[in-house]
Amino acid sequence: MMSEQQNECGCPEGQARNKRGDCVMPEVSFISFILSLNTTALFHLGEIPHPETGQKLLDLELARHTIDTLAMLEEKTKGNLDKEEQELISRVAYELKLRFVRKRKI
Repeated sequence: MMSEQQNECGCPEGQARNKRGDCVMPEVSFISFILSLNTTALFHLGEIPHPETGQKLLDLELARHTIDTLAMLEEKTKGNLDKEEQELISRVAYELKLRFVRKRKI
């Protein structure tokens, strides 16, 4: 059986210790959701290596889909986000669009 990779706090990958010291998944929030979509887009843009193989793969179609998802969320949530959430989604969407355009030119 394959053992799970552990992160720097000794928890399985993707988990963190809570106040009691238990390994748990991080709290679901709008910010963590946006950061997850950002990571997904970066992976599809070949900016982040695959965690198991270490290979960087480029899939512009999947990257565009994730970026379009962020743009849709930004539009649908206008006026309903706090300042930090709005700044994050705007910055992430903008930066991913720039990276996408650069990758298409290669």
